[in-house]
Amino acid sequence: MDTDRTRPELEGRHPARWRILAFLGIAQLMLILDVTVVAIALPHIDTDLGMSRQALTWTVSAYTLAFGGLMLLGGRLADLVGAKRIVIAGLAVFTVASLLTGLADSSAMLLGGRVAQGVGAALLSPAALSLVVRLFEGDERNKALGVWSALGGGGAALGLLLGGVLTSGPGWPWVFFVNVPIGLVILVALAAMVPAQAAAPTGARLDVLGALLVTASSGALIYALINAGDAGWLSPATGWLVLAAVAGYLLFALWQRKSSAPLMDLALLFRRPVATGTFLILMATVLMIAVFFLGTFYFQHALGYGALRTGLQFLPVAIATMLGANLTGRTIAKLGSRTLAVAGLLVAAVGLAVPALWLDPVAATVGVAVAGAGTGALYVVASATALGQVAPHESGIASGLVSTFHEFGASFGVAIVSSAAAAAIAGDSLDGFTNGFIVIAVAAAVGAVIAALLTPRK
Repeated sequence: MDTDRTRPELEGRHPARWRILAFLGIAQLMLILDVTVVAIALPHIDTDLGMSRQALTWTVSAYTLAFGGLMLLGGRLADLVGAKRIVIAGLAVFTVASLLTGLADSSAMLLGGRVAQGVGAALLSPAALSLVVRLFEGDERNKALGVWSALGGGGAALGLLLGGVLTSGPGWPWVFFVNVPIGLVILVALAAMVPAQAAAPTGARLDVLGALLVTASSGALIYALINAGDAGWLSPATGWLVLAAVAGYLLFALWQRKSSAPLMDLALLFRRPVATGTFLILMATVLMIAVFFLGTFYFQHALGYGALRTGLQFLPVAIATMLGANLTGRTIAKLGSRTLAVAGLLVAAVGLAVPALWLDPVAATVGVAVAGAGTGALYVVASATALGQVAPHESGIASGLVSTFHEFGASFGVAIVSSAAAAAIAGDSLDGFTNGFIVIAVAAAVGAVIAALLTPRK
């Protein structure tokens, strides 16, 4: 096949690349929204379906478990069969699953729909990011990643606002139904606009055993992080799950050395830019999701705010996150990755220290908005650092790797906060909220030190 004929369309020269980015960004926005849009509807879902606290937590975590566990498989499929095909397939699965989830009349159907949404997201997200990497080059790519990150980071906060509007209006099923018309429009647009991608070389195939090992291992680790919030960090259940995940990853590494068609080149993990990018995306998502999970319970349970008012409290956070991401995308080439990574984490630590020292609705909103600006910067630095120098044939798996650590961060953040603030979430004390903010503020400060040592200057 003449790959040179299709290559220019995919790498920085396609005339519709900014319009394609807009549709891909909206698709990614839906995936991110679905992590947090559900959080604000949880009390209402509980009232209608009578779910336990554990089941309510799993309404968020079932999605991130499937999303994160299958991400590398989605990225590799994008490299093998073409990112466009996987984007379309993932979007179709996600849209249908959203419809079924909105129709749920039991906790089992709701959680099953959330898993199916996660499967669609795991196909769509790395393939979409792979297209962004291929369509843009140089400083244009940094700006495109700034837009992508602004939508992703800000989308988490917008999810709370949208969740409040929909839950207070037509009802909680519409936090899922809203994805259906949007998904269909994006599907048609991308099918028409995205250029065809050159097929993988003849004989290239999917490493099925490697895919099963890494998916099972990632799923076990994410499950361990989620379950730690209930079972405890030092419980036997958590320990065995972590050991099982480590054993699975070791088997995966051994198999990659023996396989004639490995799922990924393990050397990719040891490249400093990729290692740095995965660490930064992990930190950004830990901070972001922990804050939203903690803040939602603080405003609704402790202060008695309604869903809409709670969502409005997070509007400044969404704006600050988008501004931080957009500014970073425009300045990263000049200031360098290390400076912006450290600055982002320090800004986040300062912002989170405000509600940790002074727990008040205004202080919480202002502090979390400041932290949002810092995490918005982190999203851009993480993506630009990890993906800035990967080869085109590695863009899918590298995007899958970054996206996997994004979901690890979401699960880790929920697990940390649900443990640190367990008493407050149960309604026994406000001290748990203070403890939660202290923990994540300290985590941001420690992350800044690590980023200073790990992040390349450019």
